Amino acid sequence: MSIQRMDNVAIVVDDLDAAIAFYRELGMELEGRAAIEGDFADQAVGLDGIRSEIAMMRTPDGHGRLELTTYLHPEASAPSPAAPPPNTLGLHRVMFAVDDLDDTIARLRAHGAELLREVANYQDEYRLCYLRGPAGIIVALAEQVG
Repeated sequence: MSIQRMDNVAIVVDDLDAAIAFYRELGMELEGRAAIEGDFADQAVGLDGIRSEIAMMRTPDGHGRLELTTYLHPEASAPSPAAPPPNTLGLHRVMFAVDDLDDTIARLRAHGAELLREVANYQDEYRLCYLRGPAGIIVALAEQVG
């Protein structure tokens, strides 16, 4: 018995529209939006009285998906610190391959993205960077150059 595929990664955000705009700017496509509530949601997630809205974002190749979730009830809790460092236990980052790193960074900055440090060169094969996206999630970008 084995898994068939990784279906998606879920990210809890406080502003669903802003998160959709950020990931659209990155090049992802909105697959759909839905309100989620009821017994099945409570049972699956392990919280009572869930009311949430999700947006499913898909990579252009159709293989990767992010589920952006905003909780209306119970209200989402903020991490402490609000922007945990990259070595915090748990989800480390989400990484995307891009064709133009500088242009992508400039477009995402208009949506509030901030570089953690600077663009790095890895063995003259990749240009890489980490930036903070919606809800403080670290988004890594990589451009192949070699």
